[in-house]
Formats: sequence, structure tokens, C-alpha cells
Amino acid sequence: MTGRGARRLAGALVVACLLLAGPSASNGAYTAGPLPPGAPREVVPNRVMTWNICNPCRGSGQNGGRAAEIATYAPQVIGLQEACVGDVERIRDYLRYRYGLAYHVEYGSVLPSWSRCGGLPWSPGGFGQAILSATPMTDRVTAEYPHGGSEDRGYMAVTTLVDGVRVRVFNTHLAERRQAPVRAAQTEVLAKAVARYDRTIVLGDFNATPDAAELDVMWGVAKDADPGCGPSGPDTCEPTTDWRSKFDYVFLRGFESLEQRVHPTPWSDHDLVQADLSHAWGHTGKEGGSQS
Repeated sequence: MTGRGARRLAGALVVACLLLAGPSASNGAYTAGPLPPGAPREVVPNRVMTWNICNPCRGSGQNGGRAAEIATYAPQVIGLQEACVGDVERIRDYLRYRYGLAYHVEYGSVLPSWSRCGGLPWSPGGFGQAILSATPMTDRVTAEYPHGGSEDRGYMAVTTLVDGVRVRVFNTHLAERRQAPVRAAQTEVLAKAVARYDRTIVLGDFNATPDAAELDVMWGVAKDADPGCGPSGPDTCEPTTDWRSKFDYVFLRGFESLEQRVHPTPWSDHDLVQADLSHAWGHTGKEGGSQS
């Protein structure tokens, strides 16, 4: 058998094992299928994505379907929320062996959760955030918010490349919808960390509409990738959830948005948010990831 044939066989075996392994098996296997016409064949270097993949809900173990959604747009960087470590590993394997898209991964788990993530009772899977990047990531930081609300919440940050330049990428998930005072304390912590960097992308589920008071501090340090969206005009912001509210954001600092799109998906109660970006050299003379 040739080296290429061996690699194809190994990839097929990995995908076959994925269909049988872990919590996804009990939720119904999904075979990652072909991508729609026009889907990128390679990672798009200036594209980022944020997605709360919803766990538990709607057959949350169907990681082949999630991988197909991501591969359809092939972003350089993906921020996932409500992510189990095991699910992310399976998504990454599908992306690599089914679609030829290789990603590095870093985790910002804030909660061990056997009920959500499976695993042995004495060794539950980690649950929280994850960042996938087509280029290696450095300087990973994970932080749990001092006040998490009804469930522990936090943010993670890494340095990687987007549009060919170094950038500090944050990924977060704020407290639940009815916990605005908790979110206000969380955004104070997050905005202070974001403001330390000249070139930053903040991905995440903020559980708040653009005009919510707790987001004021974020609007003070960054802008949304949806160019028509802001705190003074929430009606112009494209919704990102099944209940037709905008809760999911790509906040930018030192980048300009070329386009943002929201893609409804059957795999979550949150839509998948994609943004194509251009770095703004005029904003800073420094490489991305530099501290102010």
C-alpha cells in the first residue's frame, strides 16, 4: 500500500470510529457528507467564526453535522462555546479526515460536566470554550469570571494569525439571559483584558442584545463586525438565535469588517456567525498581540 493509500485508510478508520465513540453515539450518528457547491477547498485566512454549539440540545453529539457546517465556510479561526473537549476533538477529526482542513485547538474549560460531556464519573469531560485555528496558537490564557451566575463562566485568549497578522483572539460565554448584573461584572473584566491589546478579535455568546447596558463597556473598546450594528441601533443588527435576538458577537479592535454573515443551523439554538476581516494598519503600528 502506498503512503497516500495508508493515510486515506487511516482517515476512514478514524471517521468510522467517531461514529461509534463517545456521547454522540447515543444521540444518533451523523455521517459528515459532501459540502455544497462553492464551498472553499482551503481555509480562508481572513475569516473568523463564532458559534455556541448548544450543549445539551438538539442531538448535541452529532459532531459530523457541526463539522460540515464549519467546513462549508472554512474559517481561519473558530470560537466555540458550550463545548465539551470530547466533542471538539471529534469535530476537529472530521474536519481533518473528511474535509482536509487541519486545525490546532486550545481549550478554556471552566466546568467538569459528566452530564453534559460524558466520560467517567471520576473523570468528566471539560466544558466551556474552545478556539480552533489553522495556524498554531501561543500564550493561551484562561480566566474564570469572579461571578459566574447560575453556572461557572469565563474567557480564554490566544495569539494567532488572521489575515496574515498576529492578533489576540478572545472567546467568551457570559451569564444567562436573566442575569444582567452578573454579565455587567463579567464585561468589566473582559473589556479590561481586551483593552490591553491594539489588535484584538473577541468572539462569543454575550447573552445580551446590543443596547443592553452591560455591553456599554465593550462598545467602548471595540466595534462589531456587523457594520450596521451598534448600541444605538439594535433593530439593524441581524439576529443570531432561534428567538431572533442578537446574542453572538465578533468584536473587533484593529481590524475592519469586509462582510459579516449569519448562517442558521439545525445543530444549535444559536446561529453560526462568520466575518471576513481586513487588518487596519492605520489603527496601530504594532504587530497584533502587542500590549498597549
